[in-house]
Amino acid sequence: MSALDTARAAAAPAATWTADPYTRALRSGRGPLFLRRGDGWLLPLDVERWCEGPDPADRTVLDRCRGSALDIGCGPGRLVAALAARGHRALGIDVSPEAVARTNRSGGAALHRSVFDPLPGEGRWDTALLIDGNIGIGGDPVALLGRLARVTAPGGALIVECAAGAGPASDALDERYVVRVDDGRGAVGAPFPWARVGAAALDAHARAAGWAAAERWTAYGRIFVRLRPGLQGFHRPQVT
Repeated sequence: MSALDTARAAAAPAATWTADPYTRALRSGRGPLFLRRGDGWLLPLDVERWCEGPDPADRTVLDRCRGSALDIGCGPGRLVAALAARGHRALGIDVSPEAVARTNRSGGAALHRSVFDPLPGEGRWDTALLIDGNIGIGGDPVALLGRLARVTAPGGALIVECAAGAGPASDALDERYVVRVDDGRGAVGAPFPWARVGAAALDAHARAAGWAAAERWTAYGRIFVRLRPGLQGFHRPQVT
């Protein structure tokens, strides 16, 4: 079985996203919510921010979107709705039915779909987004980036939010594990594979999948990289 087949099979167990703490958090628009590893380590998930409108860091992403835009793992749809309001042809996809419902109610358009499923407009999207840690989808960044090379148009761009933290260690972060969504009060979802990737690790994975970093920027403590097909090196604008 190829890495892509493995990621497709593992990316979205149905029970994970239909009646778990994530669904309940999206319905209320509030946390607390975490990703929990098997060793008990918790990664906080910023549900309240996801359920609000785009913040200043998000707007640096929106400003870099060109043409049609596909938001992978769109969550409650703040970016999809904002892109549509800016006049882009925009679509979100998410394996959570509640996320898709919220996106559609917010004025965006979304489908209940995994990125590893057949998608509308394959090979014609000008910009694709992996924001809020969604480079982790499927637990195999190279397989995910390779898949998106086939989803985007020739010359299209992919904007990725990387794991943020202090110092070189976070930049080199490259982790894979099985996690569960956990509300911190005893309710947990089904296990699924995930990854966390810093900007330096993303550069290596991108090259392996036929991408290269064209631009990297930091905005309000969050780190983003814009990838283009086969470019060498990247431009560093002034940090916000």
